[in-house]
Amino acid sequence: MRPQTKLPKVGTTIFTVMSQLAAEHGAVNLGQGFPDFAVPDRLIEELDKAMRAGHNQYAAMTGVPALRQAIARKTERVYGHKPDADAEITVTSGATEAIFNAVAAVVRPGEEVVVLDPCYDSYEPAIDLAGARAVHVPLDPRTFAPDWAKVRAAIGPKTRMLMINSPHNPSGAMLSAADMEQIAALLRDTGIFLLSDEVYEHIVFDGARHESALRYPELRERAFVVSSFGKTYHCTGWKIGYCIAPPALSAEFRKVHQYNVFCTFNPAQHAFAAMLDAEPEHYERLGAFYQSKRDRFREQLASTRLTPLPVPGGYFQLVDYSAVSDLDDLAFCRWLTTEKGVAAIPLSPFYETPPAGQRLARLCFAKNEATLDAAIERLQKL
Repeated sequence: MRPQTKLPKVGTTIFTVMSQLAAEHGAVNLGQGFPDFAVPDRLIEELDKAMRAGHNQYAAMTGVPALRQAIARKTERVYGHKPDADAEITVTSGATEAIFNAVAAVVRPGEEVVVLDPCYDSYEPAIDLAGARAVHVPLDPRTFAPDWAKVRAAIGPKTRMLMINSPHNPSGAMLSAADMEQIAALLRDTGIFLLSDEVYEHIVFDGARHESALRYPELRERAFVVSSFGKTYHCTGWKIGYCIAPPALSAEFRKVHQYNVFCTFNPAQHAFAAMLDAEPEHYERLGAFYQSKRDRFREQLASTRLTPLPVPGGYFQLVDYSAVSDLDDLAFCRWLTTEKGVAAIPLSPFYETPPAGQRLARLCFAKNEATLDAAIERLQKL
């Protein structure tokens, strides 16, 4: 028997495809967004300690109390708002689970969710599985700034949610305080929820401030704010994230969470609880850590025929390859991987309708210097 697919537009993700191609051809993998350097020593030590202490069975459904309390303290320290650890914080098996839960919790069949293109590829499948429709609004194709007039025009009587992402994947663009005020004005006096994907919240550069939805009381009251320990602590394979939302929204979110995964990897939760309190300087210095990588990588790219775009935040570098090739981005990234030995991610899978003639690829600089040096050596030969 062949089932009628519920996700007709979905195949294998571009990240899996390009990583597999990189492995097959011995390419330097600057495609999939994972660090290739070590997890902080304390985190490994605390994980070992937690496992040896017997924290190896089911965790509390909403998250280990010590971790939720540590998240509340950290949130107050960073954003000036202390969420209720019991009623407003839920630990999840990665940010992607949190995004799925939020959509499934409040979006009903026949409703609409506004997303800003290019957007992360898990957004639309979550919307489709809720029986809703994604309404795509394009960002500026070079600056990736939103046009709030276009967003306003996309909002209608069926709109249930707006999804935002800052720092933005794939571009690294960031929303400003003025943008957040625009969002508040757009959603004021509506029943529209906000999903704020903030997984790169601590990776911001050049003295900028991350404008979390948690800083804005008017947005907090309608928002699911999603964060990622994997991105902050270089351990994407642990798949631990969390969602902060008001009590009524968290209650609905948890109804989905408990029947999706029920709970999240227990010993890692104890490790993160200890890490947050003992070494706040890790997340406080993360922007400077990655800015040095960004700056060095951009200097190296100057010796190639690729043109780097600005990177205000995150750990991805977009490059314009139009001086190298007229291939579309999917074909170019495949060629770059198989023929030149460097894996990159094309931008078109992040769009409903990619801009005509766009010649951009995404490179990840969350890598050791040796990895980036090896990639640059190959890119210099383009």
